[in-house]
Amino acid sequence: MSVEFADRTTHKVQVSAPAGVVYALIADAVNWPLHFAPSIHVERLEFDGERERLRTWCVMDGRLKSWTSWRYLDPVKRCVEFRQELPAPPLSALGGIMSVRPQGPHSSEIELLYGFSVTGDLPDDVAWVERAVDVHSRLQLAGLKAVAERWTRLDELVLSFEESVHVNGPAELVYDFLYRAGDWPQTVPHVTRADLTEDVPGVQRMTMETLTEYGTHTTNSVRICFPHAERIIYKETATPTLLESHTGEWSVVPDERGVTVTAQHTVVLREESIAAELGEHASLAHARRHVREALGRNCRVLLALAKQHAESAVRML
Repeated sequence: MSVEFADRTTHKVQVSAPAGVVYALIADAVNWPLHFAPSIHVERLEFDGERERLRTWCVMDGRLKSWTSWRYLDPVKRCVEFRQELPAPPLSALGGIMSVRPQGPHSSEIELLYGFSVTGDLPDDVAWVERAVDVHSRLQLAGLKAVAERWTRLDELVLSFEESVHVNGPAELVYDFLYRAGDWPQTVPHVTRADLTEDVPGVQRMTMETLTEYGTHTTNSVRICFPHAERIIYKETATPTLLESHTGEWSVVPDERGVTVTAQHTVVLREESIAAELGEHASLAHARRHVREALGRNCRVLLALAKQHAESAVRML
């Protein structure tokens, strides 16, 4: 690394997967929130084929942190070097290297090295950073290992789809309905409770209780709102039993006749829960259809209500 750090930590893990598969997962940072519990959202801001600039939102030691970082990708050596642009206090510098070494045709080792410096070197601050980096590293490597070792079935476990509706109304009213999710129990039939807090502008934490054909389930989520782009990104941090993870996005795109509202969903199915949830004879294909239908149905209700909210307030010719 080109920057000198006062402290360094190193973690390693053995993975029963080819080194190429593991490196591909590491390189695909945009999809990390789908596979790694601490990651909430990653946006790629720049990419020239070797270097990329990312904006990341992540939970570290119970706190939601956001930063911008540069990564240099080396597929030949199977390593990725990273460095934060402006680390959040008490950090003055943070970076590292994640590398993959083949141990055989279907086995590899991941090494994650973090280097950091703390402003003032205050003992309490250094201890907090060490603890946060240690927990984050272990969770990140455990997530990588779990995902990589299912590499032959990952395509079957991941399901992505979207629903959309055209609205003959202003984007601001559509976005307003989606943004004020805390009001959904008053208007959305399948939402019985929605506790929403926004301690930091644009970052919402929500606990929502939803009616299903099997009763009710409760989910926790983090929502990142971009009012100028009229987008809301979210990740469920506590999911229904059948889902290992669930990420999504609401987007409002204006056109000459109004706006198109699109809801995107990506989930990873929890295969070991299928029999208990859907019956002992249910297959993975059955679970995919079930999740697609259930999420799609609720999503279409929300889109229809967003459309009604906008069109009933303002008529556009």
